[in-house]
Amino acid sequence: MRFGVLRFPGSCDEVDALMACERVAEARIVWHGDSDLGDVDAVVIPGGFSYGDYLRVGSIARFAPAMEKVMEFAAAGGPVLGICNGFQVLCEAGLLPGALLPNEGLRFLCRQVDIEVANAETAWTRSCRAGDVLSIPVKHTTGRWFAPPALLDEVEANGQVAFRYAAGQNPNGSLNDIAGVRNERGNVVGLMPHPEHAVDPLTGSNDGLRLFESAVRALALAQ
Repeated sequence: MRFGVLRFPGSCDEVDALMACERVAEARIVWHGDSDLGDVDAVVIPGGFSYGDYLRVGSIARFAPAMEKVMEFAAAGGPVLGICNGFQVLCEAGLLPGALLPNEGLRFLCRQVDIEVANAETAWTRSCRAGDVLSIPVKHTTGRWFAPPALLDEVEANGQVAFRYAAGQNPNGSLNDIAGVRNERGNVVGLMPHPEHAVDPLTGSNDGLRLFESAVRALALAQ
């Protein structure tokens, strides 16, 4: 199995994401200007500040040539994970519901938080059980997940909430403590916390590794 990790101008976590993927399988960088993803079996869109986050977070990256291929890959059922800015890009691309707005405190925050697995039936949570608590860091200024009431009800009813901040852990004011969501099919997941920074106990937690292990497991089960 091989992961493809996108690199945009301004990305700052693609190397950490690459190294996290390499703990469980092969992985390589995919340049944002590439018109072909190559022989990858799963895609990770990392955090950072793609294209400087000009106009609106993720709004320019959404039109990158590589993202057109990611959309085709996702439509065909390929596993796609968006982390922080990658989550924002996936929402801008319409691959995930809702939008990411500035934190309630209007400041950048960086801290370790606990998140609960709300749905274990996704390509990125199959190595978890619903209710599992993962300790993973967040670092963002625009991470407050939002959806209009009708869409929020739909997301909840469809089981599209993938992760929630544990009680008292919501750092940004996200609706219903939502830390990550999935598409209806379950192959595309986005979350604001950074699992690639939680793959070794020496950094405080290796809970994030379970997301990458899940993708390997999901693909093995699909074969």
